[in-house]
Amino acid sequence: MQIKLNSLPLSQERTILGLSKDELHSFVLGLETHHKRASMRVNQIWSWIYCHGVSSFSDMTNIDKNLRSKLQKFLNISRPTIEKKEVSNDGTTKYLFCLEDQTKIETVFIPEEKRSTLCISSQVGCTLNCSFCHTGTQKLVRNLTSQEIVGQVIAVYDDLDLWKKMKSEGGQSSHFEIITNIVFMGMGEPLLNYEEVKKACGILMDNKGLDFSRRRITLSTAGIVPKIKIAHEEIGCMIAVSLHATENKTRDILVPINKKWNLEQLLGSLRDDVKLRNSERVTFEYVMLDGVNDTKEDAHRLVRLLQGLPSKINLIPFNNWTGSQYKRSSSDRIKAFRDIIIKSRLPSPIRRPRGEDIMAACGQLKSNSLKKKQVYEEN
Repeated sequence: MQIKLNSLPLSQERTILGLSKDELHSFVLGLETHHKRASMRVNQIWSWIYCHGVSSFSDMTNIDKNLRSKLQKFLNISRPTIEKKEVSNDGTTKYLFCLEDQTKIETVFIPEEKRSTLCISSQVGCTLNCSFCHTGTQKLVRNLTSQEIVGQVIAVYDDLDLWKKMKSEGGQSSHFEIITNIVFMGMGEPLLNYEEVKKACGILMDNKGLDFSRRRITLSTAGIVPKIKIAHEEIGCMIAVSLHATENKTRDILVPINKKWNLEQLLGSLRDDVKLRNSERVTFEYVMLDGVNDTKEDAHRLVRLLQGLPSKINLIPFNNWTGSQYKRSSSDRIKAFRDIIIKSRLPSPIRRPRGEDIMAACGQLKSNSLKKKQVYEEN
């Protein structure tokens, strides 16, 4: 019997979460040599894991015991371990996950009246060093695997007992009542871990499993220009660009990756991409920092920068953290800034801070790691 796991990353050789259907099919073929039967088994296994949330092969009752025993011998269905869980006064829940190598990541569940969002991480730490972001003060340790990315979602479903809330619509694809949206806005820059993020998105969007539509998954990027167009083409999910400034000299400080791909390059690439795709609006994130990027001149300059580019600007009141050099813009200044944008006919909602009392708000995530920084080299 030949078990085809050689092509998988070493950290994934014993876990089934995060494997693509093709990888799982290749593995099952080593156990079930008949192609049709192997395909059927893959669909059954996939359904048990991503529709029913089982954590043991012994629970897969429509698969014969012999095959279950073989699967148990070579694979497991492990999730990241919840080391700590905090619940905010507003219902936001922050999870601290401990991974197999003892590194830590944070994930945030944000329930709202009409939707609920899960904010997940793509790296342990971050390499971008954005000066206003608490996560940016933690050095990059490593990229997460697709298993660790998908595992965050599965572990939260387990914890909130969401598997029972799955519904079937006419025997077709499934959806869940809770966790309507997934955003890669936790720790790390998802486009600097592109292959694993792409693989994880494929699993999250599979209509025979978790079944998140492409419009319900958002990748937040500081502006990794060469990857944005590729992500649109290959993943197809939504992209949110962390802009935060209207001049290069300011953005160089706030978002240092701007020194590599400046505003002109970033916005030029987005314009070209929108023309090619005939796509929906580009979402921009803009954190409001007192006396830094919140003047009326900044607002007018932002409108000029985005002229002709279908856009939505999310204004984010700065969420304070100990040791930060920045302060939140006043409510009056944020409203005046928004009014200028609204007059240009661009939607510009002000994001309501969530989970501030447990350090779960945007830009506040940080978890110490026991590992040393690894140098990231972009291909």
